[in-house]
Amino acid sequence: MLPAYVPNPVAAATGGGRPIDGGRCWSDGKRIFGDGKTIRGLIFGIGGGVAIGLLQILLQSMVNISFLPAHTFLSVILFAIGALLGDLVKSFFKRRRGLGRGEKWPIADQYDLVIGAFVLVLIVDPGWVQSVITLPIALAILIITPLLHRGANILGYVLGIKEVPW
Repeated sequence: MLPAYVPNPVAAATGGGRPIDGGRCWSDGKRIFGDGKTIRGLIFGIGGGVAIGLLQILLQSMVNISFLPAHTFLSVILFAIGALLGDLVKSFFKRRRGLGRGEKWPIADQYDLVIGAFVLVLIVDPGWVQSVITLPIALAILIITPLLHRGANILGYVLGIKEVPW
């Protein structure tokens, strides 16, 4: 899951600049995504996810780690892009609900990247999911994701990257 886990913190750390929505509002008068979703963050976030995924592929080819799912170049790209698309979709709906930047939205905040990553991979490369993601792996993802999310947010807060520790 590293190609899906890495993009959000990289985007947060490297973001800033022009918002993806260009400051525009939806028909309800609320921002489409908000100032926290920037073009630079999107580009660097995807790049970070792809970089860690390529490193995983390289390491798995050098060291026989057969118990971990084997990524492909395509799965890495789809996970990285899908994670940030999931985050954008969540942000869109947070704005519709009247939740501001950084406000908590339990469950959605933790699983948006997983849902986005898997939806994109299922659309483009369903065979990879069927051949690689077993029930134990899926359960591990469901258990580990909120723990990693919380830890990454606390670290981001301590480092001054995030304004809130959630």
